Parts: sequence; C-alpha cells; structure tokens
Amino acid sequence: MGLFGLFKKKSDETKVGNVEDFISLTRVYFQSVIATNLGITNIRFLPDVANFKRLFKVPTQNGKLGLAEKSAARKMLMQDYGLNENFFKEIDSSVKRNCRTQNDIQSYLFMYQGFSNDLMMLMGNLMQWKFRMPSIFKKALYGMTQKTVHDVCTKTVWKADDVHKTAAAVRQYKERLGYSEQWMTDYVYNIVLLAKKEPKRKNDDTETK
Repeated sequence: MGLFGLFKKKSDETKVGNVEDFISLTRVYFQSVIATNLGITNIRFLPDVANFKRLFKVPTQNGKLGLAEKSAARKMLMQDYGLNENFFKEIDSSVKRNCRTQNDIQSYLFMYQGFSNDLMMLMGNLMQWKFRMPSIFKKALYGMTQKTVHDVCTKTVWKADDVHKTAAAVRQYKERLGYSEQWMTDYVYNIVLLAKKEPKRKNDDTETK
C-alpha cells in the first residue's frame, strides 16, 4: 500500500491508516513545524509535506508553507489515533531545539529517521510474543509497551550484544532529539496496534496459488 493508501479510502472504509500512514503523518507534522519555524518556501525540502499537500489538496494558509499542513496533520493524528496535546508539544520543542537554520533540516530528518527505525526494531525484538496479544487487551499492551520503553531508556546492560548496541543508540537519539519516555510509548503503541490490524494478504495469496 502506498503513502496514505488507506486514508484515500476513508469515505468507503472504517479503517484508519496503516503503519506507513501513521509514520508518514507524524513526519508531515514535524516537517510542517520546521517549515513554519524557519519560514521555508521551497517544498522540495519537505517531501512528506509535499505528498500530503498534494493528496489532500491542502491550500497554503496566509502564504506560509506549513501552517495549514501542520493543523490538518495534527487534527488527523488526534482524531484517528487518540494522541494528546503533549505528543505535539514535544515535537514542537524538539524541532525548535534542533532546527535553528535551514542547514539543520537534513541532519534533523536523518537523526529522527534513525531514532524511529532503531526504536521500532528494538521494540520488535524485545516484545515479540506480546505483539501477538489480541487487540482487545489494549490497556495491558500499552502497559507492556510503557515498561519496555522504560527499560530501553534506563537499562544499560543487555545480554544480547545487538540489543545492547541498539538500546544505547536509541538513548543517544532520545537525548539529542529531546523526546520523553511517554512520547516514545505513545508512538510505539500506535504502530504496534496498527501492525496487528494489517492483513497478511501477500502471504495468503502465496499460499493459495
């Protein structure tokens, strides 16, 4: 499924987006924050915002790139995924702290991508069987996600060498980007829930052929 694939069908389906949609929508939000903070007018600097703007036909507000896109992405994330104000405040703070000039944009986006990738790879490794819990046990799954995130942020010694290295990298990203354990928990939890809902169509198709 392509970028925002399920969002395109929201009028026909009850599903919200898939994992890719959620991650992309989060990037749209903080790229919009970057645009508004730094007064960026060249949309090529912000690929996710460009896709979002084209897909949803978001008009530029007051001649400033990022204002309308930030508001639209924030509204979708709050309505479809139940995220609260603090989630967005932390992104705002992180961008303000790390993106002071246009020269900082690429390094920030690269750093955030590394943080997201390492965090999800690590959580997938550490939670494994917990991911197979039925989605109806949302409260229990959230609690397990919260505990695992806390371990990643505080535990400095791990038995597996690859886990040890990745956890150390995540903690470094966390400090540089300025995200809290709560933010990380909300981010991971939503991705876990969405991943559990995605049908394994490719595998099914392979088996029936």
